[in-house]
Amino acid sequence: MRGHIRERSPGHWAIVLDSRDPATGKRKRRWRSFQGTKRQAQLECARLIAEIRNGTAIEPNKLTLTVFFNEWLDHVKPTVAPRTHERYAEIVRAYLIPAFGPTLIGKLQPMAISTAYAAALTSGRRKRAGGLSPRTVHHMHRVLKQALSQAVRWRVLVRNPCDDIDPPRVERRPIETFTVEQLATALELARPLRIFVPTLLAGLCGLRRGEIAALRWGRVDLDRGQLAVVESAEQTRDAVRYKPPKNGRGRRVALPARVVDELRVWRAQQAEELLKLGTRLSEATFVCAREDGLPIQPQTLTHAWERFITRTPLPHLRFHDLRHAHATHLLASGVHPKIASERLGHSTVGLTLDTYSHVLPSMQADAAALIDAAFASTVTKGIR
Repeated sequence: MRGHIRERSPGHWAIVLDSRDPATGKRKRRWRSFQGTKRQAQLECARLIAEIRNGTAIEPNKLTLTVFFNEWLDHVKPTVAPRTHERYAEIVRAYLIPAFGPTLIGKLQPMAISTAYAAALTSGRRKRAGGLSPRTVHHMHRVLKQALSQAVRWRVLVRNPCDDIDPPRVERRPIETFTVEQLATALELARPLRIFVPTLLAGLCGLRRGEIAALRWGRVDLDRGQLAVVESAEQTRDAVRYKPPKNGRGRRVALPARVVDELRVWRAQQAEELLKLGTRLSEATFVCAREDGLPIQPQTLTHAWERFITRTPLPHLRFHDLRHAHATHLLASGVHPKIASERLGHSTVGLTLDTYSHVLPSMQADAAALIDAAFASTVTKGIR
């Protein structure tokens, strides 16, 4: 195996690799494109020769994207959360392989990617007519770009063709939430049902679905009126696993007096239920559990909410929108965004303000009114 480089244009090189078939003696020549300095091209040539001699080289002219995607999914699996890996696999197998699978990885061009995105937007649905949403195509682009970035690191590609592609623009949808009156109605209607306590924790404390499903009585201090969020339940195809909260940090959430009272009542009721089954309520018992004390799955919580909300006159919003309602009510009531951010478990206060920007106009109006009142008071005092 021998190799040399040829300059095609400034900064662009052809790496030429020559070898002979040991069985037939026939000469075989391979070409690779490379972008960089002459020294970098020489080093890349030496690396490719070493890989071929060691039998570890990957031939881009023989590697289809179907094979590459499956290898990438195996590679990335230990480095991401199980649910994240499931989502990657869903996008790869439902959208990326049908669009690009037979293509050789070295032949994938930006134009082909743009064409595939356009087709997905108009006719990309698998089970019925119509196109995918811009958000779904944006997810396709994100996963494709991440996978091909790994191909660049593996030296299978010289550069990522996704770098030259702009994904479809995703219009931000306005957040729909319950008003204070609607939230109060929802709580009253849910009171006889097991969805009541989850609704209470989401709507009045801002907990996420997974955080509610993972909350145990040992993390609830009713005397001090607070609870600690230290883990979250994540639903996968195989099981439910418990992991740190979304931002990786735990937090303490102060409980409104009404929530403390309702949780005292619920704790006594749950203890009575378990005692009938011969089980004692302990600090390890889940606050929101099945009748036999076993933990609930996050998806079960979602389904219970959907069954409940469809039987009410209230807007048919998601369970997660209860958390949005809590955040909206906090900010609209004048709670400092930093406090709201800590209560919600956001990584930064900027995320809170960006997510709930729909509240900012009313906050701006309140601020202007306060300034007017302050100046009016000053002018009045000056006149006197």
